[in-house]
Amino acid sequence: MEIGTLEWLRTNDGGRLLVHAAQAWVDHPRDPVRVASVVRRLEPDPEKAAAATTQVQLREKAVAKFGEDARLMFFTPDALEQATRARVADHRAARLAAAIPGGSVIDLGCGIGGDLLAFARAGLVAAGIDQDPVRVAMAAANLEVLGLAGAVQVGDATTIDPSGFGAAFADPARRGGRGRVFDVEGWTPPWPWVLDLLTRRSLVKVAPGIGHDLVPPGAEAEWVSDGGEVKEAVIWSPGLSTTDRRATVIGEGGLATLTDEDAPPLGADGVEVREVGAFLYEPDGAVIRAGLVTAVAAGVGGGLVDEHIAYVTGDASFRTPFARGYRVVEHLPYREKQLKAALHERGIGRLTIKKRGVQVVPEELRKRLALKGDNEATVVLTRVAGQGTALLVEPF
Repeated sequence: MEIGTLEWLRTNDGGRLLVHAAQAWVDHPRDPVRVASVVRRLEPDPEKAAAATTQVQLREKAVAKFGEDARLMFFTPDALEQATRARVADHRAARLAAAIPGGSVIDLGCGIGGDLLAFARAGLVAAGIDQDPVRVAMAAANLEVLGLAGAVQVGDATTIDPSGFGAAFADPARRGGRGRVFDVEGWTPPWPWVLDLLTRRSLVKVAPGIGHDLVPPGAEAEWVSDGGEVKEAVIWSPGLSTTDRRATVIGEGGLATLTDEDAPPLGADGVEVREVGAFLYEPDGAVIRAGLVTAVAAGVGGGLVDEHIAYVTGDASFRTPFARGYRVVEHLPYREKQLKAALHERGIGRLTIKKRGVQVVPEELRKRLALKGDNEATVVLTRVAGQGTALLVEPF
């Protein structure tokens, strides 16, 4: 989209076209061709018509990340894909606001302004910079339509001195022409720039798979999940960190957090590896990434099924935001032929297969099992004390 087209969409005429396009989407859901046809009949300019149609489609998609605010905002497809979910961004912004109350933050690579919105909502003085003029224009528009204060400008984030702000935030691009870039040296801006930024008061969003060894001394790595999915890791510089490793879990019931201080050691005087008890617990992905599985074990009064496997077992039923719980119904044969026979004997036709630490592809195994029956079940395939094990479990 050209900036001129974006500016037109923000006029009265453009706004009316967006309203009509949104109604067309309601009238013809999941039929973009028909929606585009309706919009073209209302607006003869093909560029304006296409822009309105695209924005409505992106807004519908963005509701999952931004809630109802998305229906007022402006997006590009790739910027929406890269944007942080509002609940995750709001948590990060609230934490920063608590660390620097009434302070200011500069977003070095603000994109369409998703994180800027969160910083502004949290009461911080927010400013952003980005090299893409269209994204900068959209960020300014998004702040305005949501009634939030903030400043944005076009520029190269790597040339900015952030020392005039209370903190700096960065989210290096981790995609290239061939898709995701897993090597930190291939990020934009590159890893040495990130390390230099972290010598100041700053926070940097990184890939959830970031190695613990890459976190600078004195900094804190926080892994965040939302609705059971790990969404990001953030490195908080020594000036903002409060621990070494943290797992934050966001759910419908609110937010909960664990740190390395909650995680006893594995072994003597800590959490032990033990036989499978009456209950099995599957830690949240953020807990696993943060290396805090023993904290879950301690919380449920249990132990690990294997020192290298992120399953916890115990003898009592606990509800915890940091893990999903299962009642262990029985042990089944681990070998495929015997497992198939056991499942057929129990009349199981619909099977959820969960696996950890074993070479199994659930979709392929399910086909080979060729199950028939009216019952539904969940099977966990894992290692217990180094041995392959199959457990029939029930979620609770």
